[in-house]
Amino acid sequence: MTHAAPPPGGLPRTRGALRESGHVHRSTAVEVRENLLARMGTGEPRFPGVHGFDDTVLPQLERALIAGHDVVLLGERGQGKTRLIRTVAGLLDAWSPAVAGCPIHCHPFAPVCPSCARRSAAEGEDLPVRWRHRDERYGEKLATPDTGTAELVGDVDPARLAEGRSLGDPETIHYGLLPRANRGIFCVNELPDLPARVQVALFNVLEERDLQVRGYSLRLPLDLLLVASANPEDYTSRGRIVTPLKDRFGAQVRTHYPPDLEHESALLRQEADLPAGTVVPSHLLESVARFARLVRGSNRVDQRSGVSVRLTVAAAETVAASALRRAALTGEEVPVARVCDLVGVAEPLLGKVEFETGAEGREAAILETLLRRAVAETFRSRLGDADLAPLSDRFSGGGTVESGDLVGATELLRRVGTVPGLAGLIARAAPEDEDGPPTPGLAAAVVEFALEGLYLERRLSKDTAPDGGVYRF
Repeated sequence: MTHAAPPPGGLPRTRGALRESGHVHRSTAVEVRENLLARMGTGEPRFPGVHGFDDTVLPQLERALIAGHDVVLLGERGQGKTRLIRTVAGLLDAWSPAVAGCPIHCHPFAPVCPSCARRSAAEGEDLPVRWRHRDERYGEKLATPDTGTAELVGDVDPARLAEGRSLGDPETIHYGLLPRANRGIFCVNELPDLPARVQVALFNVLEERDLQVRGYSLRLPLDLLLVASANPEDYTSRGRIVTPLKDRFGAQVRTHYPPDLEHESALLRQEADLPAGTVVPSHLLESVARFARLVRGSNRVDQRSGVSVRLTVAAAETVAASALRRAALTGEEVPVARVCDLVGVAEPLLGKVEFETGAEGREAAILETLLRRAVAETFRSRLGDADLAPLSDRFSGGGTVESGDLVGATELLRRVGTVPGLAGLIARAAPEDEDGPPTPGLAAAVVEFALEGLYLERRLSKDTAPDGGVYRF
């Protein structure tokens, strides 16, 4: 990640000026520790955008960072491990000095690479300084089975050998990702997927802080914080973290899925990228959040592989897309999602769920059943004790109401007719979405939610169809 804005004016540009400014050189671990403790003292958020970890994961991570430990975050897919790691970069100083032109960003007061040591001796206090934003000091690599040692650690640069340098010259080495993350934070995602020989190459980087490239050992006291993520299932299905490497990490922190509906909903609202102008009422977002939690608890789903938060986000985005499609086809000015938009959610999500043996051929039906249960639970939570007799009486004489993802809001309200107490139903079902008088879209969304709830509570019948259904008494 690169920060687009230039560093503030007036910052020292040479080592001598930096020394005169009173700048104090701190290691990355000390920098993170002191900034974390300072935020604790002021009450400033330490890990913004992270939900549900306050009483479990974050205290363990904070202890590890205060201790200056490299960390492994262990958890199933989609638990927010990478997002949490990225927030750790926010604990670095906003701007940090480095020797200008140095590939591994040596500190001007303590150059460690051979090139900077030579330049320091030659240029003295005139050694040029550049300033790096904290975003530049965070690096990330998704581990794959084809990742090589040269990519992470480094290799001999044949171009420099061609210049006449000897193989034993340390300046012939082209540094890999880890050395280039010096004086920063580096994340290795899915660490068990690294081949064992590459994991072995990390031993010296983590413990002895030196590099070994093609038999040439370069003493390079790297100053970096290494944070890795891993899925427990990977230890047996795809790979594993070799024991000596696990021993070199100072801390292992176990993550988990959102512990309750409130945190699940907060994550959903934060992460879902809904089209501008499209409204997904709160009762539908709650239904999607409940759906994800039911999938995680289902005995038909392989819980060892986990059910990612990305499932929840994708479901909400699919619902919003369905509402936007309806608006384009029916001419609605404001797209508002309704229960009928949940019909198209199950099929696209099949690739995000691993099912147990015996569920073959019934995967979509399983998800659709859980989705109906989620809507029923949301209905009982929001409208369970509401007086819906006036609405159900609408069908007592044998009337029907047809709905579907191509029936516009105005048309649905016309088919239903007058609903006594509609404003009260909207206030109960979607209080977070009230902003002035109810729009036809929101009114239709709540009416259809109430109809679906009555059907799921067996107080109405419904003839289902691929795009909706017909409600009847």
